[in-house]
Amino acid sequence: MEGPPEPGRSARPRDLTPDPDRLDSAYVARLFDAHGPAVYRVLLAMLRDPHQAHDAFQATFLKAIERGHTASAETFRGWLFRVATREAIALRRDSRRRRRHEQGIAWLRHAPDATPTAREDPLVRDEQIEAVRAALAELPPLDQAIIRARMFGDRTFAQIAEEQHLPLGTVLTRMRRALKRLSRRLQEEDEA
Repeated sequence: MEGPPEPGRSARPRDLTPDPDRLDSAYVARLFDAHGPAVYRVLLAMLRDPHQAHDAFQATFLKAIERGHTASAETFRGWLFRVATREAIALRRDSRRRRRHEQGIAWLRHAPDATPTAREDPLVRDEQIEAVRAALAELPPLDQAIIRARMFGDRTFAQIAEEQHLPLGTVLTRMRRALKRLSRRLQEEDEA
């Protein structure tokens, strides 16, 4: 068998014939040399962040090691790019979910207030936290469970629907209505 192709050059399919049971290290090295730069460029273009692109790149080649033996030599390049694209999409989705989760927790910890000094005052902050807890306690138990699972448990709506044995649309509607009720209740507290 020939040695690994030069970096940046496309390998011919016969150079990349996979082992039927698993991919060995020499084969993975040839894959990396043949397709690595192009895969990384695609990931960087999709994610626009070198750190995230590097994470997705590593996850892509890990999947290639784990499952690459199932792809045929003729379609391997396409398979590798599909895996890379899915990894980038999953990374973006997780990043957005984490950001929403952090914003939700920040909202519960620091209820909006007109004066910046009030947020810094521990007594006012404690009152705001207690107001949020009291407003949350007034919701129906199912709504409380949905909000807690989403905001504090970092679960997706699909996971919550499965856990509660409810349709996804019902969970989404209950969450939206519960947040509106919480918002109204907190505004009433501020006005009183």
